[in-house]
Amino acid sequence: MENCARIVNAAIGLALVVVLLGGWTRLNEAGLGCPDWPSCYGHFVLPGADEVSTRIEPFFPGHQVDLKKGWIEMVHRYAASLLGLLIIVQSVWIWRTDVEKPLKVLSLGLVGLVIVQGLFGMWTVTLKLVPWVVTTHLLGGLATLTLLVRLRQRLKRAVNGDVVAGRDWSARFLVTVLFAQIALGGWTSSNYAGWACEEWISCHSVPGGQYDFVQGFDLFQPVGPNYEGGLLPAPARSAIQVTHRLGALVLGLAIVVVGVRLYGLPSIRPWLYGVGALWFLQAVIGILNVIWLLPLPLAVSHHAMAVALLLATVGLYDRAYRREKEVYHGYLSTG
Repeated sequence: MENCARIVNAAIGLALVVVLLGGWTRLNEAGLGCPDWPSCYGHFVLPGADEVSTRIEPFFPGHQVDLKKGWIEMVHRYAASLLGLLIIVQSVWIWRTDVEKPLKVLSLGLVGLVIVQGLFGMWTVTLKLVPWVVTTHLLGGLATLTLLVRLRQRLKRAVNGDVVAGRDWSARFLVTVLFAQIALGGWTSSNYAGWACEEWISCHSVPGGQYDFVQGFDLFQPVGPNYEGGLLPAPARSAIQVTHRLGALVLGLAIVVVGVRLYGLPSIRPWLYGVGALWFLQAVIGILNVIWLLPLPLAVSHHAMAVALLLATVGLYDRAYRREKEVYHGYLSTG
């Protein structure tokens, strides 16, 4: 069991690196840093700048080679491939260990998820950054990280002999709202709508104050030769960003609702404070991104803070499901 936990811990650490590298790749506009997949300009290790004219350009005529973006994309691919291998090893190890069947099923589900993630990584390139693929790829990476954390939490529970004696809807509700908000953030980023509004309260960049929500959330919009830089008009991009802002307010209200409901549980209070503080910091970073027109360090911070908020919420979710040492006086329904 301890060896299983070590492997899962390593997978969690690597998954966190992969998720952060994915954000770094997207924010550096390196999603098409490699025009092919799984190689990059036909190479798994990029040649030096002095070899571009002989080893790349003859085979990719008319393509502007950017080795920096190519390396950013390839480092992300290396890390993702290593994560996939580690998750497979983890699943084999868990199936050979005497643990409860749900843990084995979860480990196998992670193998399936990482395979699907690989496919979406390929489609991100072959379909030229079509927004729904890019957003789904982001959510898949975060789902992989979340399920790895849940696997580790359940392994720890099995070792400690903790018993789940009740369930509460509010923690699951909060995780759902957070994932929906992250999806809106991914849609905002993949449509290059982060700088669609010039003001953080209103959106003065929209002519006549009009928003085009229909076009902004059209999953089947044309992508042209590729979708780098985005193709949507200003009203559609502004509609996306305004929706993302409203989603942040909904998430804040959801945190308040869950906090009121679970505040009477002493073991959960630190997690509630942590989630609330991270939401506040994320909101401040979001506002600064609008005011300063999305500088790279702040954009990366916004992505990293979303990951931190997700991990804190998953921690809250786990604590809300552990009942072995506290009396709850009817706060939660059993089931």
